[in-house]
Amino acid sequence: MTVALYPGSFDPLTNGHRDIIDRISRIFDKVIVSVLENPRKKPLFTIEERVEMLEQIASKYKNVEIDSFRGLLVDYARKKKSDIIIKGLRSTGDFEFEFQMALINHKLEPSVETLFIMTNSEFSYVSSSMVKEIAYYGGDISSLVPPEIHEKVLSKINANVEKLQF
Repeated sequence: MTVALYPGSFDPLTNGHRDIIDRISRIFDKVIVSVLENPRKKPLFTIEERVEMLEQIASKYKNVEIDSFRGLLVDYARKKKSDIIIKGLRSTGDFEFEFQMALINHKLEPSVETLFIMTNSEFSYVSSSMVKEIAYYGGDISSLVPPEIHEKVLSKINANVEKLQF
């Protein structure tokens, strides 16, 4: 059984993330979409809230599991018995950062491979940070996030206006 990890902050989940989940669920036997606790970022949503949003989206897939973790990704991969890490790419800027991370992860754990999946061009400009900023200024994010979580994003933005950082 091939187990692939798709880690990310998912703060919030975007249609680009959903696109990647949909596509990799058709390629791998099992996909673990995992929210990582990133100490460099100040998230809008708690890990539990992000897991819940992902569970809503992933409920239609029989082979997608939602989880969360903290620590080194390669340690988590070993724990989950996965030797494939999926990284979604929107642009060459994403590639430069993710390529460096893939090399470091491979150095730490040579049995783990990173596969890059280009997002659908329809979502290549969408980032979680942009979604938060657009919502903050009252813009329409309905085409940027899954409909199941649209209201959650708006409510969370409105409740945290004074604390937002992009």
